[in-house]
This record gives sequence, structure tokens and C-alpha cells, in this order.
Amino acid sequence: MDCVTITALDFEQCYRAVSTRDSRFDGQFFTAVRTTGIYCRPSCPAITPKRANVSFLPTAAAAQHAGYRACRRCLPDAAPGSPLWNTRADLAARAMRLIGDGVIERGGVPALAATLGYSQRQLTRVLTTELGAGPLALARAHRAHTARLLIQTTAMPMSDIAFAAGFASIRQFNDTVREVFAVSPTTMRTEAQRARKDPAQPSPSANGTLSLRLPFREPLDRAWLEWFLSAHVVPGMESWEDRVYTRNLRTPHGHATARIGFRGDHVRAELALHDMRDLAPTVARLRHLLDLDADPVGIDEVLGATPLGAPADAFDTEDARRLATDTLPDIGSAPASDGPAARNGRGRLLFTPGIRVPGCLDGPELLLRTMIGQQISVSAAATHTARLVAALGEPVDGPVPRLFPTPAVIAERGAEVLTGPARRVRSIIGAAAALAAGDLPLHAGRTAAELRRDLLALDGVGPWTADYVTMRLLADPDILLDTDLVVRQGADLLGIDLSDTARWAPWRSYLSMHLWKTALSRRAAAPKRPARSASKTD
Repeated sequence: MDCVTITALDFEQCYRAVSTRDSRFDGQFFTAVRTTGIYCRPSCPAITPKRANVSFLPTAAAAQHAGYRACRRCLPDAAPGSPLWNTRADLAARAMRLIGDGVIERGGVPALAATLGYSQRQLTRVLTTELGAGPLALARAHRAHTARLLIQTTAMPMSDIAFAAGFASIRQFNDTVREVFAVSPTTMRTEAQRARKDPAQPSPSANGTLSLRLPFREPLDRAWLEWFLSAHVVPGMESWEDRVYTRNLRTPHGHATARIGFRGDHVRAELALHDMRDLAPTVARLRHLLDLDADPVGIDEVLGATPLGAPADAFDTEDARRLATDTLPDIGSAPASDGPAARNGRGRLLFTPGIRVPGCLDGPELLLRTMIGQQISVSAAATHTARLVAALGEPVDGPVPRLFPTPAVIAERGAEVLTGPARRVRSIIGAAAALAAGDLPLHAGRTAAELRRDLLALDGVGPWTADYVTMRLLADPDILLDTDLVVRQGADLLGIDLSDTARWAPWRSYLSMHLWKTALSRRAAAPKRPARSASKTD
């Protein structure tokens, strides 16, 4: 069932989702109940409202703008984000990605409009038409969500929370919390403290640190994400230990350290923030890194994913350590029986359900790390990048000591550290210089076509690098990495013709991940040898 479009919602299909409390649609639309003045997520456990009393809205901001307040039982603002902002590339979707990253809090509507290349008037008109709320109302909904997180999970004074969440005044903060959640900030904190008598609830954190639950739609192929994170760890700025991924990242007002691990129905994220104003964009970037807003049921239906073998989270600690080695151990995708192209009775491919396409935390870092890793092994890429981080990365306090160097520093001093073919070193320095000068903007508000064009204009960047960076930076769901050596190997194993993949649109990025995983799994069963980078020579 695909009931959601941005401009129109199919009433019957949405009402059916609400009647069955289908959690798959949490975050994809919101149910506004006229008789109570409350809006809910589709899976809200409350009694299903009568048809005549409900309407369906595409965003929480639209519900708030219409005068509805958030349900205190299902917490609709805490639902997984809508996959629409990744699957669509129109102005409204690109604006939502930037609003989630806090562009309006940092520069107001003028900054958002300038980043997208539209006038403020035109942007406001499009967002109001498409999403039921203008940019200020959309940003206000994000501020309310951030405020709720800080109120419920920290011991910060309310005045500090108000400004950390992006409100211009304490009065605006108080009024918004009351309007959206129907309680005062103090009452909200008291209720959260009462709920923490349940040991499953997190305790308040000290100022500057947070422990959060990041929800997602099931199923989730945890093994794939664990392999991806652990296999690409760069010592000095990242670590992988006891199935917990830790890394530093730059944020709009400084830096943060994130520790993430997979639990049964959520991702546990522990954040140490240099500036609490960076909470919302940091959470948004972590969700983007792990592709937590995807609709796996819809994707798997198109790709033909079918549960196979052991559950994705069945690896023990030793398996998790082995995932980070160059031997690329079995990560559970390739069927062990029925030949290399196992299929079900209808001829559909048997893929592991719930695979995700990893995103990124920082666009410039993604591009430069990808270029460093061209034509060398996974471990060699990590070694070269770690050397660069140790020499040029900014030192910070915490479990990992450095940040990835800025493009400006790499452009100025990278030649002193980088080794390898002279042309590749010049290409990396040139890309860093373009990033530092602002000639190559890398942000989630760009279109795929424009970004790919600009990447291909760089010396040393070919189709594979351009497609790979575009796929991960924009969460583009339909990029087939058909020039990738490992993807081609996976396609050969499963008997897939990469020149005929239209039936899997618009999810060919996920097809690429399945093929990648299949080839790596099969390679692990062969005699051990150093793993090569997944990239094709550009």
C-alpha cells in the first residue's frame, strides 16, 4: 500500500492504515481528529476515530499549523521520518531535508531560499501548497521536537533548552510547548521522570550528553549496517568495539561524538555535544547515515526480499569483530542452497529483507574519503585516511581523539601527508580546494543531476565515484552502481542482467547493496585474500 503523496493523501487507504494501526506508516502521514483537536501517528493505540471526524496531513507542522496538538500517548513527533524526503527530489522534499539539518535556525528563511536557489516568496508558496505549512511552521515543528527531547532526557534548565532548541525567547518556547503538547515544559519533565520508573526508560544525562532512542521501520538488516560501519572504520576518528560504533563529527556550531548500537526495535545513540544547538542536525545526520527513515516493506516488495536463514542480528561479539577485517566474512545474504541464483516458486529473487543504503554524516568528508579509497583495498584506504587524520585532524576530547580534517587544511597541507599516485594526490587536493572555496557545495538540498554533473567536472572523479557520492549524500534510492566490480560479481552470482533493471526502479540503490552484500558473502566462503575496494577504477 502506497497511500502517501505530498500534495494529496488517499483517504481510504490512510484510514485503513489507521484502522489496522499499521506502524509502517508512522511518520508518513498524520491523523488529525477534529472532535479532540489532537493529531496522532497511524499506529496510535487509542480507539480508531470515526471517518467523519478525521483528516490526514502530510507533516506534523501542517497539523500544528491547523491548530491540532500532539497526542501524548503515541508522541507523533517521535515517529520515524517520512521516506518521501529521500524518494522525491522536488523542491519541497529538498527543503525538508535542509530544514531537518537546522538551516532555518542558523540563517532563517533567507538562508534556506538561497541554498535552494529560489525566492523566499516562491519557496513559501510551494511548501504551503505541498506540505500544508510554510518554512517557518515546518521549522517550528522541528524546534518543538528538539525541545521535547531535551526536556525529557536532560536535566538542563528550561532557559538553556529554549535557546538550544532554536527558540528566540523563553516565552516563545513556553507558548510553543503548550500549544503543541498541551502541557507546560515543567509538567512534561515531571511526567518523563515518573515514566523513568520503568527501567527501560533512559535517565537524564548531564549537560552536553544525551542518550536517545532512534526509531525505525522494521525489518532492519542490522548485520549489513554493522559490517559497513565496522569495515570502514578510520582509527583516530572512529572506532568499533563490542558492536558499538563511535566517531567524531563536525556540527554547525562545533563538533560532537556519537556512539551508536543496534537494539531490538531502535538504535541507541549516545551523543556528547559541544553545543546543544546541534542536537537536531546531529540526530538528523545519524538517521541519514543509517537510512532509518526508509520504508523497507515497500522496498522489499519491489525487490522480492524474502527472509532467509538466521536473523540479521544473530552474530555474536566475535563475529562483529571479524566483520571489520579484510576477510569480509559471511554477512548472511547469499543463499547456501539452490545454486547461486536462488529464487522462490514465482521466480522472484530471494534477498535478505530490510537492507539499508548507508548515508553520510559530512558531504566533504564522504567525497575525500571516497577519492582516497579509489583503486586500493579497504584496509589500505583506512590506513591512508588514518594517517591524514593523525597529521591534520583537529584534536578533541573524548573516546576518539580527532576530527576529519577540513577541506581547507587538506588543500593547504594534504600534499605533505597523502601518498600514492601523483595524479590521485593532485585530484584529492583539487577537490579539497574546490570544497574550501565554496565552488562545490555538498549538501542534501541539491538535485542528483546537478550534483553528479559537478562531481564529474572534478579531475580524478569518474562515474562510479560520482554515483556513489550522490547516492550516499542525497539518499537517492535509484542509483544502480552498475560499473562497480563487486556489484557486477553479485549480479553474476544471482543471474541478473544489469542492463535490464527497470523493474526494480525506483529502488536500484538498494539493489546495489543486495548485490554488493551477496558478492562479499560469497567471497568470504572462498580462500581468504585481501579485500579490494568496492569501487571501479574511475
